[in-house]
Amino acid sequence: MSVFPPTFAEDVINHDVRSQFDAFLDEHRRALYESLDGLTEEQSRRSLVPSRTTLLGLLKHATFVEKVWFDEAITCRSRSEIGIPATPDESFILEDTDTIASIQQAHREACEASRLAASALGLDDLVLGNRRGPLPLRWVYLHMLRELAQHCGHADILREQVTSK
Repeated sequence: MSVFPPTFAEDVINHDVRSQFDAFLDEHRRALYESLDGLTEEQSRRSLVPSRTTLLGLLKHATFVEKVWFDEAITCRSRSEIGIPATPDESFILEDTDTIASIQQAHREACEASRLAASALGLDDLVLGNRRGPLPLRWVYLHMLRELAQHCGHADILREQVTSK
C-alpha cells in the first residue's frame, strides 16, 4: 500500500494553484506507484515492448525523474553526487537486486524528498540546476505532470497486458 498524502484533485477544486499542483502530482505519483500492487516480481519485470520499459522499470524511472527535477534542479547537485544514472534511458535498467518493495520504497522516499525540496519555494521561484538554465518551479511542476501522466498511461497498458496472460 502506498503512503501518499490523502488529497486528490477533486479535493482542491477551490484551493490555491500550489495546492492543486501538489494534489495532481501526488495523484499521478500514487497511480504509478500502485501500478505494481498485487503483481509478482516476474510480472513487474516482464518486457512486452522493444524498449526497456517494464512496470518495475517505469517506477524506477519515475524515481530518477523525481531526483532530476527536485534534487538536481533545486540543489544544483550533479547526478553522480545524487547517485542516479546520467541519462533517462539508463534509469529504466533493472538490477538483479531491484524488487517491487525496494523500488516502491525508493520512489516513496524520492517523492517525500521532492515535496520537502519544493516546499520552501514559490511557483515563480527559479530553480538553477537544470541544463536548460533557470526555470520557474511552475514549469517543473507542469513538466512532471506531463511526464507522470504519460508514464501512468504506459503503466495502465502494460499492467493490462501482464495481468491478462
